Formats: sequence, structure tokens, C-alpha cells
Amino acid sequence: MDYETHHEAEPGVGGRLKRMRQVFGLTQRELARRAGVTNGAISLIEQGRVSPSISSLKKILDGIPMSLAEFFTIDLAAPEDVFFSAGDLTEIAFEDRISFRMVGRRLKDRALQMLHESYRPGADTGEAMLRHDGEEAGIVVRGRIVVTVGDQERALGAGDAYYFRSRIPHRFRNPFDEICEVISANTPPSF
Repeated sequence: MDYETHHEAEPGVGGRLKRMRQVFGLTQRELARRAGVTNGAISLIEQGRVSPSISSLKKILDGIPMSLAEFFTIDLAAPEDVFFSAGDLTEIAFEDRISFRMVGRRLKDRALQMLHESYRPGADTGEAMLRHDGEEAGIVVRGRIVVTVGDQERALGAGDAYYFRSRIPHRFRNPFDEICEVISANTPPSF
């Protein structure tokens, strides 16, 4: 690949800085204030009229905040999906009575997993309790569910919530007559 083709496909430092500033919702003036540089310096770099030294660029990026490695490795050509319609959620089904619908299509390099969980009457994650690294939390948005965490157990209804370390054995079951829906998050992702 020659330089011209590469240069057209990948923005220079100035174009990359402008894009990152916009992604983080900062004006040139705000970034300059945060970084302790002049507004003119930001403008000249973004226009490609000045090429900053590594130390100057690091100082500017500290105002975002972002590391040099992140600045140069973020793929600007393929922005990550931010919004998902109901049909975009990825189904993770364990049985016909439990549905976990995950926000996002992939978990690689993610620190958080968000789920829309549905438990039909009689649903049970099983007597062999779940256990994995991290933490999880959830809010019941409809119906009721019995949550067991270690030696604690409670029936939760709409508006009730839970938060626990996932290494503690846990179980979810719906012995009630109506569907239960929970919005949950766990970190790191466990599925």
C-alpha cells in the first residue's frame, strides 16, 4: 500500500484528534482548557498545520482523558454499535422457560454484559447453583422471582433489585403464575 492510499484511508494526527474530541463531546476551547494549552494549538493540530510532539499530544490527550495507545489504535472507520432495537438483542436461551437477551452482538474486549431476562412460570436455573467471577446486579421490571445467593433467599417483585459477588453460589427461579422480567448486568461478562 502506498503512502497516499494509506493517508486517505486513515486520518492523520489532526483528523484523529478532531474525531476523538467530537466523540467525547468536547469543543476545541474545552479540550484546550482541560489540557492546559491554547485553543489555537488545538486548532492548528486539527487542521494539520502543526504536528505535535509526543509529549504535547500526551498532554492534550490527558484532557480527554485517553492514552496514546488508545488514540492510535481505536478504529475510526468502524464505529461500535451504540443503539440496539429490541430485535437486535442476541438470544442466549438455556431452556424454553428462560430467555436471556444480551445487549450487543459480541463480548470480546467488553467489561460489562447487560441482559433482558425472562423467566416463565416454573423456570429455574437449577439446583446446581451458578457461580462465576465478577459481580452482578439486576432490577425486576415485571412479575416476581425468587433469588438465592449463598444462604440468603428472597422473593423479589417489580422494582426490587439485587447486587452480589458472582463467586457466591446463586440461583433464580419463578415458582409464580406470571412471567418475570429482569434487567441485569454482570461484569466481567459470564456467557
